[in-house]
Amino acid sequence: MVSAVLAQAQMAVREVNAVAFGCGPGSFTGLRIACGVAQGLAAGAGIQVVAVGSLLAIAQASRSAHVFAALDARMGEIYCAAYQANGQQFDVIAPPQLCSSEQAPQLPPGNWRGAGSGFAAYPDRLAARYADRIRAVDPDLHPRAHEVAILGAHMLRAGLGTRPEDAHPLYLRDHVALTVAERRMRAQSAKEDR
Repeated sequence: MVSAVLAQAQMAVREVNAVAFGCGPGSFTGLRIACGVAQGLAAGAGIQVVAVGSLLAIAQASRSAHVFAALDARMGEIYCAAYQANGQQFDVIAPPQLCSSEQAPQLPPGNWRGAGSGFAAYPDRLAARYADRIRAVDPDLHPRAHEVAILGAHMLRAGLGTRPEDAHPLYLRDHVALTVAERRMRAQSAKEDR
């Protein structure tokens, strides 16, 4: 795929200024592969790497001034962050974090847009949490290469490129699976909440 894109642009890897990759949060395996491929391409070509957050890419795709991006993190949790557009970049209002939908960060007043699969996974909980803030929701937005490339170019111009060996994925979860006992406890807790 990389060769096809370079051929279409009539460029060689060495003519590229940097390689941008989606650093997460997200699937552990996917993040490691993305980072490894970016590092390999950049190291071989002697160029920089730019790590672009998945939630930031969703904010870019939303084309909104105030965005609360949320991805389904499974296990009853979301990866989320809040951003405010500032020219061609975004100011971070709430940094990327892992939490339950009920513990998602408070948002300042404004006309916020909700974006990402977290809104498909927990629509009622997030609607209740942000009833006075979020005016529109797009649960189908997800990080795409297009937004990663746009943000990567802005970040590179801002001096946020790094050496390939210094690039790394953004992991927000250390605990990746529930034990049988934890699943039972969550199921019991859910029954009690009803």
